[in-house]
Amino acid sequence: MRTIDLRGQSLAPAGMLASVPRAAQARAEALTAAAQIVDDVRVGGETALRDQAERFDRVTGHAIRVPAEHLAEAVASVDPEVRAALEAAIDRVRRGSAAQVPAPQETRVGPGARITQRWQPVTRAGVYIPGGKAVYPSSVVMNVVPAQVAGVTSIALASPPQADLGGRVHPTILAAAALLGIDEVYAMGGAGAIGALAHGVAGLGLDPVDVVTGPGNNYVASAKRAVAGVVGTDSEAGATEILIVADESADADLVAADLVSQAEHDEQASAVLVTDSPDLAERVAARVAERAGTTRHAERVAAALAGPQSAIVLVDDRRMAEAFSNAYGPEHLELHLSDASSAAERFTSAGAVFVGDQTPVSLGDYMAGSNHVLPTGGQARYAAGLGAYTFLRPQQVIEYDHAALAEVRAGIVALAEAEVLPAHGDAVQARFAGPRTAAASAE
Repeated sequence: MRTIDLRGQSLAPAGMLASVPRAAQARAEALTAAAQIVDDVRVGGETALRDQAERFDRVTGHAIRVPAEHLAEAVASVDPEVRAALEAAIDRVRRGSAAQVPAPQETRVGPGARITQRWQPVTRAGVYIPGGKAVYPSSVVMNVVPAQVAGVTSIALASPPQADLGGRVHPTILAAAALLGIDEVYAMGGAGAIGALAHGVAGLGLDPVDVVTGPGNNYVASAKRAVAGVVGTDSEAGATEILIVADESADADLVAADLVSQAEHDEQASAVLVTDSPDLAERVAARVAERAGTTRHAERVAAALAGPQSAIVLVDDRRMAEAFSNAYGPEHLELHLSDASSAAERFTSAGAVFVGDQTPVSLGDYMAGSNHVLPTGGQARYAAGLGAYTFLRPQQVIEYDHAALAEVRAGIVALAEAEVLPAHGDAVQARFAGPRTAAASAE
């Protein structure tokens, strides 16, 4: 891992942002390619999806709409320990998501005048589950459960076809879907799957969805930009990121273990340590090298750690560490600090914050009850992770009676005249003209 030394520098916000390690070129290239892939699916439908499956997944002639028997086989044959773990995760995420559904609120702004704030679920959601270098049944849980908690009644799931499985979706993903009652599943991957969910594919019986969610690589994240405005999307959950802020009290081996754990996702993964302790930085670097060399996916980890998106960042003090972290806006933020619990409130920009050295990102990936579909690429500075609220639309329902409208009648007319929109005022005045006024008074 390279070292970025920011000590002794007085950086304005723009300078701090410029110092953040990012793989900008990879994201720029993905944007262009993903937009074309999405458009190909919009125009070509099933034909385009099959061309992309052959090109990207090395699969031909597969069933894009997953047959019901594949789901039944998968749930019947899943390892009992994996099933138990999935059921436990489903329960925890369901409980964690329930807190994200606001109760309706009624505001009475005067006699006979009320506004009701309600939260309506979208009708149909499309969830994407990646399936390239790893298998992600946990992502099925993280996407589907919040949608169900929100009240979404129609959910379509997409995941890439696997060449070594004859073009089938991985059975563990199918098992997780079946456990959640999802029976509309499609074997399609990457940016093309996002395009198919957004635009629909008539030949497959795939109706367009209202919201598309789910993690993936930079192409999947970029595809969400391409369909924005056609459908709603969650934040761009692209290549994974971990930023660890640690002081001299941190355990170097635990820090190294957590950096390597995220680097094993893929070569574009970001692993960043921020510390004001040069001694800790040296010890972590040594332990990362040892762990990276012996882990199962050593080649993949080495590429991620050597990339421009990964680094050890040296800062002067805690305040500078906080400023750097908040400028970065990491997907996952771990605090390995002597006062982690009290310090957490000052770290305001992160998809999720993991407090203390006994709260690794791996916990959040599976069993914490929180959601692991989180914003990447700095979007945590302004966007939220996936939750039940992703599938909800706030609506205001306004109801006034005649007397309540009369109270604000003059103000409406005055503002309408000031904006040179006299028909707006006339629409109110019409309710106080002639016989209607008498009838309203009699009510």
